[in-house]
Amino acid sequence: MLVLKSWLLAALVAGAVPALPQDSISSVVKRGIEYTVFNHAATGATLEIVANSGICETTPGVNQYSGYLSVGEDMNMFFWFFESRYEPHTAPLTAWFNGGPGCSSMIGLFQEHGPCHFVDNETTPSINPYSWNTHSNMLYIDQPIGVGFSYGNDPVNSTVTAAPFVWKLLQAFYAHFPEYESREFNLFTESYGGHYGPEFAHYIQQQNAAIATGSVIGEPINLVSLGINNGWFDSSIQEKSYITYALENPYRPLINASAAAKYTHDYETICAPALQNCSTLTTADACRTAADTCADIIEDPILSTGDWNVYDIRRPADDPFPPETYVDYLRDEAVMKAIGARSSYVECPDEPYVKFAETGDLSRSLLSTLSTVIQSGLQVLIWAGDADWICNWVGVHDVANAVEFPGQKAFQHTPLQPYEVDGVPRGMVKSVGNFSFLRVFEAGHEVPYYQPKTALQVFGQIIRGEGVYST
Repeated sequence: MLVLKSWLLAALVAGAVPALPQDSISSVVKRGIEYTVFNHAATGATLEIVANSGICETTPGVNQYSGYLSVGEDMNMFFWFFESRYEPHTAPLTAWFNGGPGCSSMIGLFQEHGPCHFVDNETTPSINPYSWNTHSNMLYIDQPIGVGFSYGNDPVNSTVTAAPFVWKLLQAFYAHFPEYESREFNLFTESYGGHYGPEFAHYIQQQNAAIATGSVIGEPINLVSLGINNGWFDSSIQEKSYITYALENPYRPLINASAAAKYTHDYETICAPALQNCSTLTTADACRTAADTCADIIEDPILSTGDWNVYDIRRPADDPFPPETYVDYLRDEAVMKAIGARSSYVECPDEPYVKFAETGDLSRSLLSTLSTVIQSGLQVLIWAGDADWICNWVGVHDVANAVEFPGQKAFQHTPLQPYEVDGVPRGMVKSVGNFSFLRVFEAGHEVPYYQPKTALQVFGQIIRGEGVYST
């Protein structure tokens, strides 16, 4: 049923505005799965939901919902929602997005911080005591369409074109679950989330402003924090960090000094000018060329130097780590039916990635958008596990120092200080105002997998608006 705001109800009574179409609830059976169907009149979206599947979250009394948002003709975006284990009726709401571009958020759910995880390559999940729904109601979203369990037509070919579909899903979610409308909302992501996070947050803020002026009909989203671990934000900064990290990381050198000097020269004379050309021309061709050029002269040569994993340099290149036993679990027909999944699970399909690559999205900087979001006063955390090469902490730290906001100079001159969890050093941190950077020790690309207790502490501190501090 449509929930009318008091001002709108008064206007309707007075005859000042026409009656709006009504939301509706029904049921449908598709592929042997029965869904509750919620039609959201304002956006034209349809939510098809199954409740309390008993999969993953087995804590008594904790509700979960999963299913699809249809955002257009044969456009089906999968989501999975878990109530908070504690005080779900007052806890905030957090949305999680994995990166890629084009990787499923089931990675974050099952490998990192969801209610269940797979221990020591077990084939069935067990309860995760460090799940982020300890502190928040959690919403995991497979986007763009074609990723994970999402399926159908995929019009998304860039970070900017992805944002409206995410907003549309959140609008439909709020309409069906109005108890979350006024809650504080947090956006957390990783990897290509260095693109997703700033743009999605900025788009939400823009829509909020448009709703306030009446130019857009919708629910304002009470966005209070943004967290991005091991993110890809700005190629000009982070391509160079591939060289620095390969030489100076805390675990083992991947290249020697003479190789680093050669790569640095190639970066300055070939890669950086190509990236500048992308920034100046902003065309797909220029930005594709920049990505290909830097891969050819920086990334690929460094990758060929030895047997090491780009997501955790301490491990061999072909080591499937973290373990991916959850993939087979999600492809089990019984599990799929229970959670309402109608498409076979695909973790990181090629097609969505290719679409982003073809528009040059990979080389487009999100630093300016990140700066704008931080300037808005949003609580922002950029953090990184220090065993990751692909989005390494050196480059992420350099990005943090390049953010333009009133506290930039103070931030740049603030030294990193030890970050402790229960008195044990787990990283190095610095903060100025609403902006924090954290390096996490002994962690690869997926920080919450390697350091779950640390990640849970950090997550809780940020969504409560406390900043990042040792315990």
